[in-house]
Amino acid sequence: MTSDFSAARIHLERAYHYLRGNDETSRSTCEALDLLIETVAEAQHRRPEAGVLEFPPPAAPRPA
Repeated sequence: MTSDFSAARIHLERAYHYLRGNDETSRSTCEALDLLIETVAEAQHRRPEAGVLEFPPPAAPRPA
């Protein structure tokens, strides 16, 4: 099963916007959400590792 980073990011951003208070809890929670949103965004746009194709060695020249 793969993660749905796009959906997770939407929910985290929505939670961030609900925390509009000026209290310490709201501010510290928004700071934590910022880090999570950034991490999820990086994961969402990360490219899969490219595979390396190994070519067979060149064939030995045939005698003429």
